[in-house]
Amino acid sequence: MAHDSHHHPRAVVLALPRRTLRWSGARPLLMGIVNINADSFSGDGTLDPAAAFEHARRLHAAGADIIDVGGESARTNRGPISEEEEIQRVLPFLERFRAEYGPLTSDVLPDDGPLPQPVLSINTWRPAVAEATLAAGGELLNDLSALPEATNAAIAARHRAALLVMHSIGAPKVPHTHVRHDDILATLDDFFAAKLALAETAGLSREAVVLDPGLDFAKQRDDNLAILRHCERLHRFGRPVLLPISRKTVIGDVLGLPQPTERDPGTIACLAAGFRQGMHIYRVHHVAAAAAAVRALRAVWVG
Repeated sequence: MAHDSHHHPRAVVLALPRRTLRWSGARPLLMGIVNINADSFSGDGTLDPAAAFEHARRLHAAGADIIDVGGESARTNRGPISEEEEIQRVLPFLERFRAEYGPLTSDVLPDDGPLPQPVLSINTWRPAVAEATLAAGGELLNDLSALPEATNAAIAARHRAALLVMHSIGAPKVPHTHVRHDDILATLDDFFAAKLALAETAGLSREAVVLDPGLDFAKQRDDNLAILRHCERLHRFGRPVLLPISRKTVIGDVLGLPQPTERDPGTIACLAAGFRQGMHIYRVHHVAAAAAAVRALRAVWVG
């Protein structure tokens, strides 16, 4: 099969508070996951900020360009914690992170190895938590709420932070497994066009937005597989696209693996599908495996 250039589109730009990143799907970014909670989906959470920070350092050493830290599990079978508790879980981690990595200047991605100062992503959908954590040095707001209105976009704009907009339907922390889509790809096109417009009305630069098709969120198995098969369609928006592939339910369905921790090989297969279509960011638990896969894929397809 001939390798054609549309698989690796031209570079995208992401405006962050104190630096601007430029990269392409030929050198994707890896987002490592840090859960400061006791009930994470993959069983890897901790309530100890020091232990969470050591986990972040290990992820960065393994190849993570972005550290995505969350104080609340996204699991829909757990009740939400208070905003105050979520803030108190995450702030000590942010202080350690900023002390370790210093003032942010590094915006050049090395060809081999991760960004020297990893991007600090805050995984929350609640405005008070977004406000407190972006003020404390968060650079990217990873918002699971699907941006029902402009509040979180306005908060990101005020802090000059980037905003990740994830496709879903309905409130976070509530299962939406019953939702049906006639054409998930058309649904994503309409959704992201609307949300980019909404973010701009809130004062957020288009260059500060990342798109996430939201695998497993309000989607059926066939919807998820269609996204993985045709995710290059999302390049039409000219924004970085994140594929949150790690240990997803759809992988468990396909492979017959109820345990999330057994789904890493399937995760790598999904990464390969995304790489061929020039996706820009992969959110993964097993960063070392993903980094090795990216190196192998680059050798084959990029040279």
